[in-house]
Amino acid sequence: MSFQQGLSGLNAAAKNLDVIGNNVANASTVGFKQSQAQFADVYANSLTGAGGAGIGIGTKVAQVAQQFTQGNISSTNNPLDIAINGGGFFRMDNNGEITYQRNGQFQLDRMGFIINPTGAKLTGYMADANGVLATGSPTPLSINTADLVPQVTSEVNAVHNFNSNKTPLPAAGFNMADPTTYHDSTALSVYDSLGNEHTLQTFYVKSAAGTWDVFAANDGVLIGGSGADGQIGTLGFNSTGALTGGSPLTISGLAVTTGAAALNFTIDFTDSTQFGSAFSINTLNQDGYTSGRLASFNVGADGIVLGRYTNGQSAVLGQVVLANFANPNGLQQLGNNMWGETSTSGNPLVGAPDSGSLGVLQSMAVEDSNVDLTAELVNMITAQRVYQANAQTIKAQDAVMQTLVNLR
Repeated sequence: MSFQQGLSGLNAAAKNLDVIGNNVANASTVGFKQSQAQFADVYANSLTGAGGAGIGIGTKVAQVAQQFTQGNISSTNNPLDIAINGGGFFRMDNNGEITYQRNGQFQLDRMGFIINPTGAKLTGYMADANGVLATGSPTPLSINTADLVPQVTSEVNAVHNFNSNKTPLPAAGFNMADPTTYHDSTALSVYDSLGNEHTLQTFYVKSAAGTWDVFAANDGVLIGGSGADGQIGTLGFNSTGALTGGSPLTISGLAVTTGAAALNFTIDFTDSTQFGSAFSINTLNQDGYTSGRLASFNVGADGIVLGRYTNGQSAVLGQVVLANFANPNGLQQLGNNMWGETSTSGNPLVGAPDSGSLGVLQSMAVEDSNVDLTAELVNMITAQRVYQANAQTIKAQDAVMQTLVNLR
């Protein structure tokens, strides 16, 4: 027995207590990964090679390994809080320095960039005005708060059932102000190139068996003039009630008073029918919309940042990317919940969430520390006892030395 063995044991136990203390201190740190002190025995080198009766000279800390196991996920009220469920790290840009983290507590800066509490920017793929992602090299993600530009109506989709029991009326007698001169009507909002809303009304007159004349008005003004001159087309149905002709109807060069371009769109009646039942509107929609302001946004499981606008539309603003490593334990700890790439970690494997070894994302949630506080407190008691035991070996060695000194 020597003092070196006891001293090495004391040092190892003290290091273990340091690691346990750091775990306990970060039990509430979002995205923190607990560490584990791993030890190795120590033997003196021999000039004659390995011997069968070698006695070790103590222990040493082989490494302090982080445990990248999944932490619990907790819900929050912040739409920019993001948790990773599975493998991978958020890729951050800190003024050109690329770092990695599991802490998903983010916020917007004054320029609209998504940043962490230290100011590092979350990276990913930005989307263009059409929502197409630029999936080349990841760049800092920013939320575009500009208004969503309006989209002019180009198609109206109308699926109706026309009542075959209706008595025919003369098309020449149509008067939009007189409901007795037509059988049925519908109204729908359409939009011009400036996003202004217009009311499109359609009127249907059964002029003969299986024949329905269609009239239309925009903002209360009959399209094409007055009387029968306003007819925009005729729909035909066969004896089984199926649509046989007249669709789609085209409206072109419809002038508006808002300063926008003239309206040009089609009205598609495909799948409309003529049965012996009441007139019904099965589908009536169009593809235009007015401008809209960004009302909210959220991050999907695949990392897509989807903006929602006041006009009811949504648009892709970007996509968060993740990075993973062949050897995460080779990452360098940088503090502030960040890691840096090293030669032993391997190159980062960057991609969209839920691809390869990368996990999925959960918006309005954070990943808790994976420290098991109960287990750490038990480990602390064990490490304390180990420290006391090694102190006893030093005390025993001291007693032996004292005995030798006192020999006469």
